[in-house]
Amino acid sequence: MDTSPRSVDVLIVGASLSAAACAKRLVDAGLETVCIERKELPRHKICSGILSPRGHRFLLENFGPIPREILHEPTSCTGVAFHFPSAPSIEIDFDGGPTPHLYRRNSDWWAIRRSGVEVQDRTSFVRLEEVEGGVLVDLNRRGRPEQIRARWVVAADGPTSMVVKAVYPGYQETIPWFMVGQKFHDIVRCPLDTRYFHFWFHPGLGHYTWSHARDGRQIVGVGFDVGHNFDAAHRNVVRYLHRRHDVELGPAQDSEGCGENFGLSLINRYVFGRGRVLVTGQAAGFLNMMAEGMSAALHSGAIAGEAVVEAAFHGRPVQEVYRKHIESEVRRCSDQWNPLQILFARPHEADFWKALRKLGWGDRARVVSEVVKFAQLYAKFRWGRQILGQAFHRLVAGRYEAARWI
Repeated sequence: MDTSPRSVDVLIVGASLSAAACAKRLVDAGLETVCIERKELPRHKICSGILSPRGHRFLLENFGPIPREILHEPTSCTGVAFHFPSAPSIEIDFDGGPTPHLYRRNSDWWAIRRSGVEVQDRTSFVRLEEVEGGVLVDLNRRGRPEQIRARWVVAADGPTSMVVKAVYPGYQETIPWFMVGQKFHDIVRCPLDTRYFHFWFHPGLGHYTWSHARDGRQIVGVGFDVGHNFDAAHRNVVRYLHRRHDVELGPAQDSEGCGENFGLSLINRYVFGRGRVLVTGQAAGFLNMMAEGMSAALHSGAIAGEAVVEAAFHGRPVQEVYRKHIESEVRRCSDQWNPLQILFARPHEADFWKALRKLGWGDRARVVSEVVKFAQLYAKFRWGRQILGQAFHRLVAGRYEAARWI
């Protein structure tokens, strides 16, 4: 019996949207590609599901019309609504109109299947070793150890990536982490406009506080420091919504939470892998403003796939190709956090300054003051000099420093 490991062109770890975008490029190019997912598919994914206009266009152009079964109700989102402790709220519509409200359990599975990739679920990544001409990967497939030999490996397994942990032992302990959690409430009364994703610039509520309608219930979410009490933080937000916005909710029916590798896109400290191992999506650090990561995941995943195709057919070093082409996505993502770009350009797909100009001068000043106060929450991470340094480098050189990437 032949016990040698199966050989493929590419192994993708994680059945995510970035994996689907990557797989689409690889399969279309004729490369034998396998995608593994540790959970049973279709699997649950913690996510607001609010997609950006860029992400919407990508799905339509690469995977076709979006079926109703991959959407939550309401099926679309018009934009974002910003709320402040003592300034007027601002509603900001997305450029080009409403975007889909994705049900990630179904949308990720739909995109993966549309890519044409071979999928192995209930299969976990264990370890890898770069060998001559490829990468030898140990897996646990439905309780049994297996090996697979791939010419290239793409990590698309999210912020707590096991592949990143294997390639860079100890790295994940050196970066800031915070927790996000959300609870689902029956609605007694909720004046918040269901067309919008609502976000609070309120330092007393937490690092990241949001709410929106989903499938007849109201999500209330909060981001907080690792080690703090989620239930206490959540109760504080619910009380505030009742007091400030006259929101009355029933008891929470369900709750969920996860860790986030927050900060990498703010300070241009992305992780793109080494050798024949590429890292993409949120595993690489892509996270847009308002914590929308889906569009960056789709585009960076496609770029990873294109880099492998170029390496396969033109013999170029895959890291060299990937890092050259990923610059465009780095610019788009980091620009959204760049204070100079926010002040003098339009890095977002919703026009904040246009909405701000609708207010009187006094209210404008209060909004800006509230945003500045909120930003002070992150002072303990000591990112200020790095953010400003990268902002000025972007202004002078037209790009971010690739030397900072890992």
